[in-house]
Amino acid sequence: MKNIASSGGVIERLYKLMPPGIKPRFTTVQEWKVWQAQEGRQHACEVKRLNEQTRAERLFGRSGIQELHRHCTFDNYVATCDGQRHALSMARRYAHNFGKGFGGFVFSGKPGTGKNHLAAAICNHLLQTKRTALVITIPDLSAKIRSTYEAGRGAEYAMLEDICRVNLLVLDDIGVQRLTKNEWVLLNQIVDRRLSALRPVGILTNLNHQQTSEVLGARIMDRLKMDSGIWVNFDWESYRSHVKQLRIIN
Repeated sequence: MKNIASSGGVIERLYKLMPPGIKPRFTTVQEWKVWQAQEGRQHACEVKRLNEQTRAERLFGRSGIQELHRHCTFDNYVATCDGQRHALSMARRYAHNFGKGFGGFVFSGKPGTGKNHLAAAICNHLLQTKRTALVITIPDLSAKIRSTYEAGRGAEYAMLEDICRVNLLVLDDIGVQRLTKNEWVLLNQIVDRRLSALRPVGILTNLNHQQTSEVLGARIMDRLKMDSGIWVNFDWESYRSHVKQLRIIN
């Protein structure tokens, strides 16, 4: 009690207001100031995260995740072959180890094989653990950037900053259509800025490794491999139609 009384009237009054049996977080004015500073930093970080997520939501809806995939999790992914079990394991491990490095991922395979489900499961996991994530196609991204032109270069820069600030950016449908020169430049710019800031990029594509390398270029491919980035082949028949059949049978 001596430390409390000698520390000043504020601490003494706070101590008197505490219910019996409650152990105070601090016993001196100095400890109280340290505690206040810590709480302030935590609050500032949470406000920053919420602001970043709000900006992403304002740009692309719920982090760009389509309605079809908003409830996708690792638990409701139906794995019926070794390849699917491997993909599920890699995606789950990536999500649970997120933040221990800045390596990205590439999910490669035919349409309907479950790439979007597992990418959405990763993003949904990050959103639930107070991280930010964004899923977007290059054409949609390019259209959003073009929409800022009338507002001036500052608006374009601000949008790029918002896109590059989220914890995970997933670029969907790479290779579905040929990239224009402007889209290719934009893609390079975003990948460069994110990886320079140690923020990962995920790629969803219907192309194989060689085709993806031809579309993205050797430079982006090399950067995506940094810090143990992963490549997962979705080389089985349509996951989507198989899941529908299982639901009908059950």
